[in-house]
Amino acid sequence: MRRTSVSIVAFGLAAAAAYAQVVSPPEILDKQLRELQQKHMTDLKKVAVEISGHTFPYQLYFSRTLDLNEKQQKHSDQRSIRFDKFEDQTVLEITANYYAAYSADQMGEEQRANRTLQDVGVPMLEAAIPALESEDQLQSYALEISHHVRKKVLGVITENPENVAFILPTRAAKQFIAATTPGEREAALIQGQLYVNRQPIEGWGDVNAPVARDKKPQPSIAKVNSSLPMSKGLLNDNGSYAPGSMPRSAAAAPDPQPTRPEATPATLQALQTSHQPELDRLVQELDKQAHFTSYAPPAFIVFRKGAYLQLSMKTVLKENAGSQYQMAALAFDEHIAHLVRPVLTALKGQADFDGIDFSTTVRLAGTPEGEGTAIEFIFPANGLTGYQDYDLTGQQLINMGYVLINGERVGLDLQSAQASAVPQR
Repeated sequence: MRRTSVSIVAFGLAAAAAYAQVVSPPEILDKQLRELQQKHMTDLKKVAVEISGHTFPYQLYFSRTLDLNEKQQKHSDQRSIRFDKFEDQTVLEITANYYAAYSADQMGEEQRANRTLQDVGVPMLEAAIPALESEDQLQSYALEISHHVRKKVLGVITENPENVAFILPTRAAKQFIAATTPGEREAALIQGQLYVNRQPIEGWGDVNAPVARDKKPQPSIAKVNSSLPMSKGLLNDNGSYAPGSMPRSAAAAPDPQPTRPEATPATLQALQTSHQPELDRLVQELDKQAHFTSYAPPAFIVFRKGAYLQLSMKTVLKENAGSQYQMAALAFDEHIAHLVRPVLTALKGQADFDGIDFSTTVRLAGTPEGEGTAIEFIFPANGLTGYQDYDLTGQQLINMGYVLINGERVGLDLQSAQASAVPQR
């Protein structure tokens, strides 16, 4: 009897965990997708149990939101398995955060993507394909997985998320899982669509392209931006799941960032000379609002091989912040967000550089001026223009850029950080 009771408890816990990883049908707005979700709830829970029972090289969590650190992930919504739409296809989508950290020096982008596919994507497909084999409406599988990359940024070792997405038609997915040779696997994978940080990997998605087959085998992983939607968008712009969501309209997205040559010392000097009169006027007009640091005047710097205008300032928070994430969210909402439009106006909308680095030292009111946390909000020029024109929200602007806290890149969800900043009683 005791052994039976233990088995029943274990089964109950597994079933509860599976339910917590599958999106409930009422949350899906699209009628067709909602009906599919309801029809296959038992199948999807079995898929969740099988994937959860797999031993991955590193910790894996189902998640509605990409780019969470592991502490945040443990307290975040993990229901991610659902039917959705991608480019007019009905897909089974699985979103997850995978806490592997690859060295950028030792593994290229495509190698990292391929490793995540082999270690994470394959077990997911092996669980999902047999469970949904008889569903005629299912056209493709879409896997969104975030892993981490260690590399140097501005001379500092950082660990940042990198998001990969992999879309494979159902027939090709079956061929891939059944393949016994590298050639068979390649023939199946070449039929899929692959993205890393939202950028498609060249050569995929055209089964009739002989050149692609003659090329060196590509990794089977797709590119989607850390917190931005996959290609036409399966996620909200803050990285969270939008049940039955339609793709964003093209009008809502800013124009692509123009491609520029790599920034050099000569480039920076030329920009500094060209913009110095505007920068002097900017400091004079906005100092009371921006609180610029006198010892670090506006200057152009190199960031990710691009030329960025760095504005150094101080931020004093009235509210108490319980964590660095809360501090960063408050600094953006109360200070940085109010500077974007005035700064762009002072610069007369010129876009001959890649973006702006709002670099601020944040401290709480009443603490000594020498103390504080270094936080940088680094935004691309096209994102800033989109925010200026009210085409982007503050969260979307953050998702397009980089937030560094004491030199380490972090993911920042304004709503979550602000909510957690409420004093606990």
